[in-house]
Amino acid sequence: MKFKALFKGKILLVTVLSLASFSTYAQNSTIISGQDPDRRVITTAVPFLNFAPDSRHSGMGDVGVATSPDANSAHWNSGKLAFVEDQMSLSLSYSPWLGNLVNDMSVSYLAGYFKIDEVSAVGFDLRYFNMGDIQLTDGMGNEVGEFNPRDIAIGGTYSRKLSQNFGLGISARFIHSNLSGAISSVGGAESRPGISVGADVGLYYQKKVYTTNKDGVWSWGVNISNIGPKITYNSAEDLDFIPTNLRIGTSYLINLDEFNSLTFSLDFNKLLVPTPPIYETNEDGTLATDEDGNLIIASGKDPNRPLLSGMFGSFADAPGGFSEELQEVMISFGVEYTYNEKFSLRTGYFYENPNKGGRRYFTMGLGFDIKRVGFDFSYLVPQTQNHPLAETLRFGLLYTIPN
Repeated sequence: MKFKALFKGKILLVTVLSLASFSTYAQNSTIISGQDPDRRVITTAVPFLNFAPDSRHSGMGDVGVATSPDANSAHWNSGKLAFVEDQMSLSLSYSPWLGNLVNDMSVSYLAGYFKIDEVSAVGFDLRYFNMGDIQLTDGMGNEVGEFNPRDIAIGGTYSRKLSQNFGLGISARFIHSNLSGAISSVGGAESRPGISVGADVGLYYQKKVYTTNKDGVWSWGVNISNIGPKITYNSAEDLDFIPTNLRIGTSYLINLDEFNSLTFSLDFNKLLVPTPPIYETNEDGTLATDEDGNLIIASGKDPNRPLLSGMFGSFADAPGGFSEELQEVMISFGVEYTYNEKFSLRTGYFYENPNKGGRRYFTMGLGFDIKRVGFDFSYLVPQTQNHPLAETLRFGLLYTIPN
């Protein structure tokens, strides 16, 4: 007997919220001509790869491509790792996901690095997205058991200084996404875990600067993450992009005096994934097809493209032209105050255009360092009421071994 997983109750809620709020979950959305043509949310598989995993950077509005390097740098910019000062560090982060709505979803992140010499370092990262338990039923609605959908990714990083101020980093990771186990659909399509790989390339530049009799550090970074083949959960014909992402940003740290410092950071993000086109419809409202049964595109470009074509073409494939391409850029801004490298206060803001997902939220956080152990905490405050991301918490522990 073949079964299907009915995403009832909580899992239905999770799916809807993922599509509406995270902007990255499944295959590109089908936009029908005449039906809200201005709202085209870019969607992919395995969106957890782009969730801000640690408390420090999530407390600063999800910035991180050009901030000072730490154990979590592999996620934000692998090029930063070569500039770490301590010999070794481990970081463990945990966040109850959608904790205001459900009680058994979570995102966990384990990362660390080891400094090889003065110009190079290696790192690793392991992230785990637990989507809680769902009830499985057969075609008649009879319960047949429970299943725990989950995603996992494990990767390694190598980073090296190319000069005193400039660094390059490369990461690679294995991705395993198990949304329904081996459960088959009612139509008979065999379901299976999705498997893919991804690579990151990061550049980081930092330089000491002096202004108004105060010293500081100015830095900038560029990172392209999750460059990898499409993923499938059933057949080779049904493929989804993974969330390849371009992140560009800058950061400026100013030492106010011997004990106090301020850091201002700004990031810009864009998914390098095709924008959904607008499809033609027949008079009865059904989707129009050509002689071969393919959907007819009214505006935009075919999203079913190879990896490189999808990446580079994502800069000029929006049906609304350049103005819509600008709407796909997400903006993050963050500030960090640090006292004596022992205590930190953080805040930030994240903005996404309403036509591309509409995530807009403030963040805040704090951190303590006691000898070799650090503790970080962050809290998310959406700009709109009753938002699914409301009251998102992240906790982090950091252990450092100095030189």
